[in-house]
Amino acid sequence: MLVIGIAGGSGSGKTTVVRAITQSLSGRVVVIPQDSYYKDSSHLPLEERQKINFDHPDAIDWKLLCQQVRELKQGRTIEQPVYSYITCSRSKTETVTVEPAEVIIVEGILIFTCKELRDQMNIKIFVDADDDDRLMRIIVRDMAERGRTIEMAIDHYQDTVKPMHLQFIEPSKRYADIIIPQGGHNKVAVDIISTTVEEALHRLEKKKK
Repeated sequence: MLVIGIAGGSGSGKTTVVRAITQSLSGRVVVIPQDSYYKDSSHLPLEERQKINFDHPDAIDWKLLCQQVRELKQGRTIEQPVYSYITCSRSKTETVTVEPAEVIIVEGILIFTCKELRDQMNIKIFVDADDDDRLMRIIVRDMAERGRTIEMAIDHYQDTVKPMHLQFIEPSKRYADIIIPQGGHNKVAVDIISTTVEEALHRLEKKKK
């Protein structure tokens, strides 16, 4: 079983890279998004929940994320939490059943900041992109998925996303085995990574025999 970590700033194109690897290894991949593992804040008033800094490592339930990655590596099925950005809370009635697979992709902006999680990864990939490109994607995403106006999205980027990127995400790039410049649109890099993953899987299969 191969565990791949894919990190990078918000709007860097991580999802594009994940999709490319998933398509090249159809049926052999399971994706674990960091965004599903934000700590439950349903005990707080909505106004306080909306002030949570989701770009800080303290917002993530690392214990549960690391535990569930270990369980998948051991061939066990997990019940992945469901988190809503709209209500800023974890569902108490709904989970996503995730079956183990040959390749486990853990994806998220902060995943390289947790040593326990990094130590479970066989390949660590950082998706890099220009700040201007990331800002454009963040604005579009925040308006479409998180109920923000364009002004709210820009304010959030300046007040939270950018400083947290500089403090936590950019420094975590040093842990990467592979850095993809130009974000997820670097087709050459994505193709090379897909080939590398296939070769790594092949070596694992040979070891089993």
